[in-house]
Amino acid sequence: MTNKEILEIALRQSAIDCACEPEDFLKDENTLTLSRATPYARRYLQLPHMCNFVSYGRGIVATAGEEYQESAERCLALLGDDPPYRLFETPNLQKVEEIFAPLDGTVRYMAEYFLPDTDALSERECPLELKILEPPAMDPYYSTPEFKNALSQIKMLDVMGAGAFDGGRLVGLAACSADCETMWQIGVDVLPEYRRRGIASALTSRLAAEILKRGRVPFYCAAWSNVASVRNAVRSGFRPAWVELALKRRPPGEHEFDNIIFPEWD
Repeated sequence: MTNKEILEIALRQSAIDCACEPEDFLKDENTLTLSRATPYARRYLQLPHMCNFVSYGRGIVATAGEEYQESAERCLALLGDDPPYRLFETPNLQKVEEIFAPLDGTVRYMAEYFLPDTDALSERECPLELKILEPPAMDPYYSTPEFKNALSQIKMLDVMGAGAFDGGRLVGLAACSADCETMWQIGVDVLPEYRRRGIASALTSRLAAEILKRGRVPFYCAAWSNVASVRNAVRSGFRPAWVELALKRRPPGEHEFDNIIFPEWD
């Protein structure tokens, strides 16, 4: 795949998730859409959204449920003549909280997403033995907290992993979840005593290459404050692509991944 094809696939998926057109993310103006449920959205999303703001660096696409449309529009109006990225930082972030507070809404997720740069992506050397793992080989590690970032909270989504082994012991793991039909998300964990040795980037870049070989687009997500994770993304050949800010309202005791629809894909 070329970088252009990778971006086009990501834009199409974001359009599905946000009930808009791919071109809306490339506009300089902001767009407000009515969020709706679809089985082809990323599988961990709870749709329809209360409100979700997405930007690929130009305008913002805001997608919100019917009863939250006016509040979402008020949030976009906070920008005035300011560039869109200002909505994702204080003091506008605090004002977004204030607008949604009467609706029992709060900012719950803020993240930056990365796509591979085919000109920078290459399999990096690993100082340890590296193996590609299929799902059965990853089963023993779901019960261990050391690899909770690498492995999905929805086990059935995990399709492949890359493991670093020291004397038969797994000390680093990158795994990918089939979050949607065309894109697989990478997560990575390395045991503390093995960090800063290039293992994370070796695992991430190797897994990304394997995902591309299988005709899917790898993507990587990190909290803006997780500097170590962002550095790993860049070192592994990924580049910033889009950001998301999600507001949620969840009744007490409801599990984050309840009521997820799993479609049958050809």
